[in-house]
Amino acid sequence: MGESRKSRGLRRYVWAPLALVLLLRVGDAVLVSGSAAAARLPRIPSGSHWVASWGASPQPATKGNLSQPGFRGETLREIMVTSVGGVRMRVRFTNLFGTRPLRIGRAALAVEGHGANLVPGTSTPVYFAGRRSIVIAPGGEVTSDPVPLAAGPAEHLAVSVFLPGPTGPATEHADAEQVNYVTAGQHLLAGAGVFRTRTYSWYFLDGLDVLALPRIEGAVVALGDSITDGVGTAANADARWPNDLARRLAARTGGTLGVLDEGIGGNRVLNDAPCCGVSAVARFRRDVLGQPGVRDVILLEGINDIGYSQSHSALTEPHTNVSAAQIIRGYERIIALAHAAGLKIFGATLTPFGGSRNWTPAGEAKRDAVNEWIRTSGAFDGVIDFAAVVADRQDPERLNPSFDSGDHLHPNAAGYRAMAAAINPAMLLR
Repeated sequence: MGESRKSRGLRRYVWAPLALVLLLRVGDAVLVSGSAAAARLPRIPSGSHWVASWGASPQPATKGNLSQPGFRGETLREIMVTSVGGVRMRVRFTNLFGTRPLRIGRAALAVEGHGANLVPGTSTPVYFAGRRSIVIAPGGEVTSDPVPLAAGPAEHLAVSVFLPGPTGPATEHADAEQVNYVTAGQHLLAGAGVFRTRTYSWYFLDGLDVLALPRIEGAVVALGDSITDGVGTAANADARWPNDLARRLAARTGGTLGVLDEGIGGNRVLNDAPCCGVSAVARFRRDVLGQPGVRDVILLEGINDIGYSQSHSALTEPHTNVSAAQIIRGYERIIALAHAAGLKIFGATLTPFGGSRNWTPAGEAKRDAVNEWIRTSGAFDGVIDFAAVVADRQDPERLNPSFDSGDHLHPNAAGYRAMAAAINPAMLLR
């Protein structure tokens, strides 16, 4: 996997009288993180602004997950990775699909050590309008007060949340491709040994914003389905194509952007689904326009609208048979919403799925028609030809075997890297 989490970024540890203090270099400023060292944080540079650095699109609770019964008297420890860093943080929590008020008893933000461990001295209380506790109404969302913690790009942060409960069914992001942790009782500062329950979902966690230096010009949102969500990669690998894009952008000199992964496994352009969240059309305002600093969108979605048209299982409800023309009309609605908000939107071609369980000749014809429209209509502000990047040259209806995770639908980590490499940063940083 290359560089480990502990060595990512430019870091060095020094002993302070009260705690181990983490020094991070962001641009030309040395930033000090950790609750004991909060007073040592540098002044906020002129021109700093809030930008979304991480996100996970919320979904209703799903059967067979911890989200269905919800939580009571438990602490969640959930891991996020920044796409860009900043001199302050703030955390966004959601009860969007909750059926009862959600009480957050206490919360803290820290730098992740290993697994559920925290880097000593970095745990910092999270406040809400100056209070440690808050109640979020059903359907509501809340952004914390600025947290005096600094972080660089590709930094793994742990938010610990004590939920007195009962929460009822939990708003979640079902497929995190990230191990998160649960334990009974209030354990905001506890080490990994206390957290014996693992989960591969995020709960009540909507986003992380950073107070960014001026070189961070804004954020790009990757809106999509499981191929954007990173299915086909190992948990904790940060190997989704938006992660790869974030690393490419962070390595640039000069201006850069945060990258938000707003993919949902099984999601569709046109129809809501019990398993797989609200449609891309319906969630665009919240998941894209609601992100601080957003300026660009990359849309990669539609393969489930096509594949599920030919399938009849619990996963594919509601059973609809949509046409290529209907998917294109959905794209046009999304493009109109983006342009009305002053955003640039880039269309990504649908990647091959020949040999997968939902492939049919009729579905392939729809994919061809949709991709032809993406490439030639001029409706998008630019085109990213992911299909050409990952296709088998001998059989373009299938993934290149070296990029196939094994299910003939989802690329593997190498495939996602190739997809990210196909994106021209200059297109986004105009």
